[in-house]
Amino acid sequence: MKKVSIIGTRGYPSYYGGFETAVRRLAPYLADAEWDVTVYGRDGSVERDPGHADHRIRSVLTLGLNTRALSTMSYGLTSVLNAMIKRPDVALVMNVANGFWLPLLRLRGIKTVVNVDGIEWERDKWGKAAKLVFKAGAFFTAKFADLLICDAVEIQRIWRERYGVSSKFIPYGGDVPPSLPVEEGLRSRGYVLMVARFVPENTVLEFFEAAKELAKAWDVVIVGSSGFGGELDEAARALSEASEKVHWLGHISDDRRLFALWQHAGAYFHGHSVGGTNPALVQAMACGAPVVARDTTYNREVLSDTATYAQPTEGSIVDSVSELMGSPELQSTLSAGAVERARSFYSWELVCGAYNDALMSITQNAILSKSDTRQMSR
Repeated sequence: MKKVSIIGTRGYPSYYGGFETAVRRLAPYLADAEWDVTVYGRDGSVERDPGHADHRIRSVLTLGLNTRALSTMSYGLTSVLNAMIKRPDVALVMNVANGFWLPLLRLRGIKTVVNVDGIEWERDKWGKAAKLVFKAGAFFTAKFADLLICDAVEIQRIWRERYGVSSKFIPYGGDVPPSLPVEEGLRSRGYVLMVARFVPENTVLEFFEAAKELAKAWDVVIVGSSGFGGELDEAARALSEASEKVHWLGHISDDRRLFALWQHAGAYFHGHSVGGTNPALVQAMACGAPVVARDTTYNREVLSDTATYAQPTEGSIVDSVSELMGSPELQSTLSAGAVERARSFYSWELVCGAYNDALMSITQNAILSKSDTRQMSR
């Protein structure tokens, strides 16, 4: 049986973010395809209820430094060291910050497929030192990875032009859910929704300012947090305390509840500005949320003409969201278009199948290479 280790996420099953959502879908798919699957993770980030996990997936928790700056690299290193002992056929590595450890895997003859994530060094949340680390990690990734995966065509272009390397395009997936009940206290198509991690590049502060005006006419629901506390969390709390129409729900791990919020939203504001194909956006589309997106190359690539777009200013957000909230016909058109586009291009079946093909191609090439080496030595 072919062995694959997944390195660089918070583990399986975990409900933290996009990588973790992908692993929750991908790991069982690979097990169905007769892979022996190990997922490395962190203590405290993995769901302990056995009802949430597939028993075929081996979850290995390693040690690391649980700080914002060092968590990814430190947990990545301990995961790689363990994988060097276990020696899988291939490692699926998430995030270029783990690129530093790829030479270790190569030394043990372990093939590597790396999901490069977004252009991390362009994120406002990182300081100069962190951005330099990500750039260096990207250099190592370009040099030592056997195959790169990019979740957006625009990300592929950047890697090709900056590092001269080709890659495979595999986006994130989304589930089209059944009809779900509207959140208690809200009215279907009668509220504005934002779902985001509280970091500057997600247009969070600009949306908070717009929410003060929007809440005069509609309920405003905010899902998310920074994960570490701070100014944006305090701003969300202040908004919810100042107006009974603003509902800050924090981080939501219950997929069914989150899907229902997207399904019944009158306008879903998506303010992500970097990072390629965003998992939350794809899932919002699959739920039929009428979308107002920050106008970026990445968001237009994913949404095409199934959304309206806004600039990252309070006034533009208010105008675009208000137009959508005031037009049931536009809400219906965008909702139907988003679901159809999600089904056609961003289904989990397509995504997981593409990952399986990528991993298979790498392991088959490795087997052929070993066979050629043995024949040459005779």
